[in-house]
Amino acid sequence: MKLQRLFSVACIALATTLAVLPGGASAQTPGVLRVATDATFPPMEFTENGARTGFDVDMMNALVKAMGKRVEWTDIDFKGLIPGLIAHRFDAAISGIYITDERSKVVDFTEPYFAGGLVALVKSSSTIKTVTDLNGKKVSVQVGTKSVNFLRDNFPQITRVEVEKNQEMFDLVGIGRADAAVTGKPAALQLAKTRTGFRVLDKQLTTEAYGIAVRKDEPELKAAFNAALAKIKADGTYAAIVHKWFGASAQ
Repeated sequence: MKLQRLFSVACIALATTLAVLPGGASAQTPGVLRVATDATFPPMEFTENGARTGFDVDMMNALVKAMGKRVEWTDIDFKGLIPGLIAHRFDAAISGIYITDERSKVVDFTEPYFAGGLVALVKSSSTIKTVTDLNGKKVSVQVGTKSVNFLRDNFPQITRVEVEKNQEMFDLVGIGRADAAVTGKPAALQLAKTRTGFRVLDKQLTTEAYGIAVRKDEPELKAAFNAALAKIKADGTYAAIVHKWFGASAQ
């Protein structure tokens, strides 16, 4: 009985060892691409009726299909996307991630798949007209996003209110605990369109490019993504996804 128990324990230990790769990642299923996102950023990625949806979700599904694979999604807070990718918890990350010099030091990015940028969102009744009007005021930003560093480096007189979730930024503006939120243009425009009482300042703060993040030690995956992106642009799939989420004039 004792030997049988020892044998069972040994089998469990062996199975656990085989199921885990260096860096803490689970063994990958052939033909599956593990992709992480923070599905709280409509219209890029969000959940609706219990299902994950959005521009980035459609884009990734189309890319993976063009690569002859299927996607396995992981939901994670935005600030954990890059660390989780480096730790081999998943193979790629798509979540309205701007290609920046700072991020490019630790991960690689595909070719840009969409143009974006930072904007400021305020209440419709606000007298704020430009970002400089926010000096001395409170602005909500999401932890781990470019908004944090942008305000820190360019508008040090603005008091940043850093929150974990995208929706929290907007809620703080709505209840008056922040005078504005600085976030990506698609999300800000989506909120102003679907929720009354908000408007986006006319002048865009930055012009950015969205990219899919991959590890630096996997150039083949980066190349495969870029080839798939070229393929779906050539066959009309890309244009259809853009039109679905942003209209005919988005690109």
